Amino acid sequence: MYTFEQIKKNEAINTYISKADESLKVLGYTEHSFAHVTKVATDAAYILQTLNFSEHDIELVKIAGYIHDIGNLVNRSEHSQSGAVMAFKILSDLGFPPSDIATVTTAIGNHDEGTGIAVNHIAAALILADKSDVRYTRVRNTDFKSFDIHDRVNYSVKKSMLKINEDKTIIKLKLDIDVHVSSVMDYFEIFLQRMIMCRKAAEHLGLKFKLIINEQQLI
Repeated sequence: MYTFEQIKKNEAINTYISKADESLKVLGYTEHSFAHVTKVATDAAYILQTLNFSEHDIELVKIAGYIHDIGNLVNRSEHSQSGAVMAFKILSDLGFPPSDIATVTTAIGNHDEGTGIAVNHIAAALILADKSDVRYTRVRNTDFKSFDIHDRVNYSVKKSMLKINEDKTIIKLKLDIDVHVSSVMDYFEIFLQRMIMCRKAAEHLGLKFKLIINEQQLI
């Protein structure tokens, strides 16, 4: 099987990630390029590693995290499904075992809040890692006066951390938000569905999900 490090060096995959992000930039979306997908891969791996899943599963979730957004190359709408189909073809051509292709494809196809469900532990870890990547460095709009609510909310997050407690019963998303840029209510207005998805993904892994903003527990 190809390793995560080999996937990261695959020219075709990296081209699809780059080109997909170019389209999202034109559409006004936050960064979905290598910084985002690498962080998602790393955080998803941290979740499964902390919960003592196998090295094989950890490798698969890193691969899923790295390629989960390539469907944006086709269209932002239904990008999780188109990305899953693309991943199926890519991994098949690379000679991945059918069971691994199925696992990664399922996770990618279920990572978006529109239709996604944490149907397995790979999908659950991917959802938690993806939906928790909120930070000011993802905002590409340089004109503060023209910020929309998504720009404001992301730009307000000066620090974010995803952490599982020592007892492995709780996963916390801790955010430091500049309330002069965006209110906590703004965050919930655009991210409530994602946080509900995170709660359900955490439950699939036997965890409770908690959202903490400026040291105050909100979920």
